[in-house]
Amino acid sequence: MADAANEVVAAGADQLHVDIMDGHFVPNLTWGPPVLKCLRAHTDAFLDCHVMVTNPEDYVDIMADAGADSFTFHIESTKDPLGMIKKIRAADRDMKVGMAINPMTPVDSLFPYADLCDILLVMTVEPGFGGQSFMEEMMPKVRTLRERYPEKNIQVDGGVSPNTVEVAARAGANMVVGGSSVFDADDQAEAIFMMREVLDLYRVS
Repeated sequence: MADAANEVVAAGADQLHVDIMDGHFVPNLTWGPPVLKCLRAHTDAFLDCHVMVTNPEDYVDIMADAGADSFTFHIESTKDPLGMIKKIRAADRDMKVGMAINPMTPVDSLFPYADLCDILLVMTVEPGFGGQSFMEEMMPKVRTLRERYPEKNIQVDGGVSPNTVEVAARAGANMVVGGSSVFDADDQAEAIFMMREVLDLYRVS
């Protein structure tokens, strides 16, 4: 895992996006904080942590201790989004705050909390498994967020590749998550370069 992470950083990745899944909020079970802590020992890269779990409140302190640089939680996973934001801000480690929405969740559910977040994440697949097709029908959500929050980091996650990144960038995304499109690429540096070039072309200054 450390080798794979360092390879994509060397290929030009700006951050490492780490999916934390509990097998409950989403059907898949992936790495947890102990594995993140091990990865932290092998890289200085920014660890952008996408926490797809039930009861995310229970994960804030242990994710901070593990070395997370950002904590993005799903609005669908908590009854107290404002409390979650405050808890992340109060953690011992300085972490960026992200809030994500699933494809079926209306974008306006983010509005009451958006100004308090650093990252707004629009899922462009159903969360839980990699390799799914990009859902272009989510782009109106991205466009709405960019229009309302012109300075905000708006992230798109799911099915993003050199073939789909322009659609996301044109809608207003300035952060994209490349999973299989990067790790399975014959030339990781070229895949990352191509996506960055498109993002820079449409980037909000």
